[in-house]
Amino acid sequence: MRPTAIRRTACATALGGVICIGALTTSGQAAGPNVLLVGTYNGVTGQYSTIQSAVNAAHPGDWILIGPGDYHERADYANNSWPAGVWIQKQGIHLRGMNRNTVIVDGTKPGSPGHCSASPSAQDDGPNNQGRNGIEVFGKSRAADGVSVDNLTVCNFLTSKGGGNGNEVWWNGGDGGGAIGLYGYEGSYLTATSTYSNTTTSLGGACCGVNYPAGSYGIFSSDATRSTSGGFSSWTNDYASNMADSSYYIGACQQRCDVVMNNDRGEYSSLCISTTNAGGYLLIEHTTCDLNKTGPVSNSQNNDDWPSPQIGLCNTSLKTEPQKGATGTPSCTVWQFNTLVNNNNPNVPGNGTSGLAGGGPVGTGLILAGTQDITLYKNDIESNKSWGALVVDLPDQETGPANCRGGLLVSPPQQTPVCVWPAIGNVSIGNKFLNNGAGYGVPNGSLGDIGLATVAHASPPFSSTNGNCYSGDTDSGRTGGPYTDPPGVETAPAYQPNSQGLCTQPNAGDYGPLAAEAECASQLLAPCPTLESLCKFSSLPCVPAPTPIDYPRPASSFKLLMPPAQTSMPNPCGGVPVNGFCPRAVTALSSVPALAAGSIAGLALLVAAGRRLRERRAVRPSA
Repeated sequence: MRPTAIRRTACATALGGVICIGALTTSGQAAGPNVLLVGTYNGVTGQYSTIQSAVNAAHPGDWILIGPGDYHERADYANNSWPAGVWIQKQGIHLRGMNRNTVIVDGTKPGSPGHCSASPSAQDDGPNNQGRNGIEVFGKSRAADGVSVDNLTVCNFLTSKGGGNGNEVWWNGGDGGGAIGLYGYEGSYLTATSTYSNTTTSLGGACCGVNYPAGSYGIFSSDATRSTSGGFSSWTNDYASNMADSSYYIGACQQRCDVVMNNDRGEYSSLCISTTNAGGYLLIEHTTCDLNKTGPVSNSQNNDDWPSPQIGLCNTSLKTEPQKGATGTPSCTVWQFNTLVNNNNPNVPGNGTSGLAGGGPVGTGLILAGTQDITLYKNDIESNKSWGALVVDLPDQETGPANCRGGLLVSPPQQTPVCVWPAIGNVSIGNKFLNNGAGYGVPNGSLGDIGLATVAHASPPFSSTNGNCYSGDTDSGRTGGPYTDPPGVETAPAYQPNSQGLCTQPNAGDYGPLAAEAECASQLLAPCPTLESLCKFSSLPCVPAPTPIDYPRPASSFKLLMPPAQTSMPNPCGGVPVNGFCPRAVTALSSVPALAAGSIAGLALLVAAGRRLRERRAVRPSA
């Protein structure tokens, strides 16, 4: 049985009349969902002191509103199979804070000073040292379709020492299962961050450095797609920072991601956005990536985020999927109108320790690594010191259930097999570049606005005839247009998209010096040598004097700052049934606008209304 409605009535006497505002703390009637209240807001105290207790009591479709406070949620300590502070495994739950900046789900130990403490002694590595997720929506087999999380901050949920868990907000449709398990999700006005990352092999180390434990992903979805009613999943007006992998992650949805990112921001992370084996309709727009080591990255990957590879074309095999992308072409994965600026920061968690994410080349605005048919449209890409936009074939040393599908498995003698993913069919149109490729002391000049490091895929061992294409990109700081390697890709016929905005003809990039520089910046396959060490093994004289190839490496320790206050949801009561935190509006007040101006006529109307109310009460039959 659902609880019956509990009504609280706030009444005030004005000029002989009584105005009453009903506040429904739970609306358990069959006509609508419950609204469960956590904490205190505007003098009203809810029924629950923890978020998890409200989630446990909620029914599918219910709302949970959270008053300001620092919530050290510990669902994982009550149930070790729930590796999260807050665990949601019910459909249609709407979890919403009443103030984005003061409703804080805090992963540090209860009793820690302040909120989101950076103190090593305040960090909590979870029961059995398994690491912790913050808010996890676990939707395998449709168990948590349609869950929204809005208008709050999640911080300092850290990985284990080996890098497991550590995700602040995660819609998990069955991670590693290779199938969509969650349909429909929404997150808006969220802040996800961590003020701690480890500098040593234990939690006792000084804060902060590149090692685990650290925050892994800020806002995360895997094995998830849009709702069954057809609406796209979405992340809007969110902020994430200080992550060892990426501020945002979308993975394991291949050609059925069906999600829109709009007006989000990612900072101070290894990667701003990461999309692995993620394609179909996937739109990233009006989003800012700045002060990361690397901006947004999409890739195919030979790991448990299968099936692979990443495919950006619309899914024509499933007619219920969109058949055109945001730019009106058959490329459904589109990054447009984004700002990707000053991603040159080596002092981020995970730098060099977290696989492909930690190996992202520093100073790069965006990377397409082993991807297919992504459209880059009218983005502003500025002041990234290595490359503005880098498109590369990807050698991946990982192994997993993806089984290198869509790639080429190469097994050098006495070395770890590598899965090589080709970058094919990607298109760059109308992007604005400025001041990219400005530094790091690289001598051969292959840094710049656009880098293309791919082999000719029309010849063995690859069979695709699709290259990568460029049209209408500009650099306002150069009269000759964007600085590209290979030169002239903006004008050479072999690199021009067709009338549909797709790249369907073979071409190749610079797989010599440019590919070597990308490896040197990332150190993905091996440490980067310095010019000095190269000179020692060369018979040629080194003139001028040997100097290092100066891609910056992280400092031994650095600070991770709590982000400044972010814009809160304008009306957190919007769309919510009447409840104690969101009392019913008094329509009578809005019907007498003269009252607001202090008119005598308006006061008279109120007095008359009060008189009529007393008269009706006087003649009402007794019970």
